Amino acid sequence: MRPYIKITAVISVALALAGCEQSGSADVDRAIGDLNVIDENNLNDIMLSAADPAEAVTYFRSAAAENPDRIDLQRGLATSLIRARMHTEGAAAWARVVASDEVTDQDRVDYADALIRTNDWDGAEEQLDLVPPTFETYERYRLEAMVADSDQEWDRADSFYETAVGLTMQPAGVLNNWGYSMLTRGDHEGAERLFTEALTYDPNLFHAKNNLVLARAARGQYTLPLVQVTQVERAQLLHTMALAAVRRGDIDIGRGLLQDAIDTHPQHFEAAVTALRSLDSQG
Repeated sequence: MRPYIKITAVISVALALAGCEQSGSADVDRAIGDLNVIDENNLNDIMLSAADPAEAVTYFRSAAAENPDRIDLQRGLATSLIRARMHTEGAAAWARVVASDEVTDQDRVDYADALIRTNDWDGAEEQLDLVPPTFETYERYRLEAMVADSDQEWDRADSFYETAVGLTMQPAGVLNNWGYSMLTRGDHEGAERLFTEALTYDPNLFHAKNNLVLARAARGQYTLPLVQVTQVERAQLLHTMALAAVRRGDIDIGRGLLQDAIDTHPQHFEAAVTALRSLDSQG
């Protein structure tokens, strides 16, 4: 489809230029050059949004090597590396971007995200501190909340999470992160509320389901919450609940939940079988 569009566009430009008596070869070259830039930008967007991450890395690595001064290609390479889960190399690519005179506030936010993925929390905080308060985006506040969490600055974290939730139409992920923050602080009821809210926005978010079970089990509630689950998910959640029960010292309950998980799973559930055998061997 793309070659057809490009050829059609070239023909259209050529016809338009032919109708202008004053147009010379320089006009033709300039027009086709502009067309090529537009076409390349479209291809860049496609590679970042729709292409296989590994293919995008190959494309931008080659393009950036041929045009090392093109900041847009350096951004594309950094973004595609993170998409491909090549986080260390992606962070290095973002470092080159922010070292450019053309660096933007969004670049620093993206670099901070890459640094968090490599567990460089101090570096991420430094980048976010360089972003002015007027740059208010969901991604910026989501990262600010995570950094505040890492510093155990709970009030700041809560404020940033609340702001991030208000800046997106799809808050399930950030609500799940906020709930996990509450869980690590020991606020199990607050965590349960946030995980439940996350699932109202995305009923398929398994991390929120699993965390919800952990929050309930931490309070000795060993029944599955009323959420939409597949048979496999149900078995996995029973397994999670069983391990939480064992950690609380409720060994018999944990043993029973492990057996339920094994019976529920439509296939062989190796993790649950191994855990049950371990419990049985201890008497």
